[in-house]
Amino acid sequence: MDKYSVILPTYNERKNLPIITYLIAKHFEKAGLNWEVIIVDDASPDGTQDVAKQLINLYGADHIQLRARAGKLGLGTAYIHGLQYATGNFVIIMDADFSHHPSSIPEFIKKQKEGDYDIVTGTRYAGDGGVYGWDLKRKLISRGANFLATVVLRPHVSDLTGSFRLYKKDVLAKIIGATKSKGYVFQMEMMVRARAMGFTIAEVPISFVDRLYGESKLGGDEIIGYLKGVWNLFTSV
Repeated sequence: MDKYSVILPTYNERKNLPIITYLIAKHFEKAGLNWEVIIVDDASPDGTQDVAKQLINLYGADHIQLRARAGKLGLGTAYIHGLQYATGNFVIIMDADFSHHPSSIPEFIKKQKEGDYDIVTGTRYAGDGGVYGWDLKRKLISRGANFLATVVLRPHVSDLTGSFRLYKKDVLAKIIGATKSKGYVFQMEMMVRARAMGFTIAEVPISFVDRLYGESKLGGDEIIGYLKGVWNLFTSV
């Protein structure tokens, strides 16, 4: 029987973690699927790990793992860290702040099974996907970033910077082992390298909602880093 491991990187997600975990569990249980959530917490000072321990008591250690780290070490390394503890043959990566709603998980799984795809990625920019809670500036930056990368890199994926995806576990291990970028460019490089390696990718439209609690930041340094990342991928992959 297939098993799905959800890697959930967290930093100051004490308020969001119980609800997102409840909804993940609800959708897996409703579909009769085998699941686990791996919480990779980067030393959150707000008590996120205390909440995670309570969730282990509630759902059981076979469904919830807490794999803490000593500090903020980056999203890419969080996936690498979580992957080594994943016991499922499929891995789902998503945000803990409700930007990604767990109700989309059954659609990802259904799509994967339709074509035995190596990767299923959520897209905000195809079908009935969309973005909610962003101002016009943020929407333009995101759209522009995806357009630029699509034209330059031609990965045949409509949403390169999204981070809600389902992978076959062995496929994720190969891609993440070859990925060098950090920060905002990391998700994009994952898709570009997946295409270069010949893996099959399908898309599912999703609704992206800006985070419920806490702050989300995208500044000039991230934009400059993204542009550099696109150029580096264009010249090296």
